[in-house]
Amino acid sequence: MSRYERWNAILELLSQEGRLSVERAAEALAVSTATVRRDFDQLAQQQMLMRTRGGAVAQSVSYDLPLRYKTARRTGEKQRIARAAAELVKPGAVVGVNGGTTTSEVARELALRADPETGFTLVTNALNIAAELTVRRHVKIVVTGGVARPQSYELIGPLASGVLERVSLDIAFLGVDAIDPEAGASARHEGEAEVNNLLIGRAARVVVVADASKVGRRAFARICPIGAVDVLVTDESLPGEAAARFAEAGVEVIRA
Repeated sequence: MSRYERWNAILELLSQEGRLSVERAAEALAVSTATVRRDFDQLAQQQMLMRTRGGAVAQSVSYDLPLRYKTARRTGEKQRIARAAAELVKPGAVVGVNGGTTTSEVARELALRADPETGFTLVTNALNIAAELTVRRHVKIVVTGGVARPQSYELIGPLASGVLERVSLDIAFLGVDAIDPEAGASARHEGEAEVNNLLIGRAARVVVVADASKVGRRAFARICPIGAVDVLVTDESLPGEAAARFAEAGVEVIRA
């Protein structure tokens, strides 16, 4: 298990339990207590948790991990989702994507598949996606304005609306923290939810890309009602009955 994988696991345990002892973490991760203490200290330096005597407690930021610590999670599922999602894009399309690890995979897949002659246009509020794809000459990058949020590398706030009000998208890929057939799509942070709503409001077709762990859940801030979503691309572990509930709500479900 790599260091970042351990950090992911520690922060996941903290988000579930709120408090974690060194011994409990060492047992759960099958590593030494010395390793856990070093991990706790390093995460505390980055304000991802608060150190206590013999352990650590969660901080609010630990529920919203920076992108670089999320990348090890469910990588296979996200890559399959990205491949299935990329098939929905026509050559030369104008594509919108918000921030997140799954949408990052979608953007990479689109760049790999795109015809060098026709290319495509990508509109995003995600700094990491824009930075990664800006070197691809066949991809025209349009970045929204806004204030950078370190936890997700997304630009949020009213400055984003200046760009989004002036563009039209053929398709938008929406990464979410949760999606439910009754509650709709949602995010943990209200600023992200607001910009995501603006982004998908400019799209002719809205596709949510989310692994099965996020399906059937609700998060703090609603991005949009389920009626605004045309397609849900998820992984094959989503149960058939759960997929049927989305189909009943008018959402096409693709299990990759």
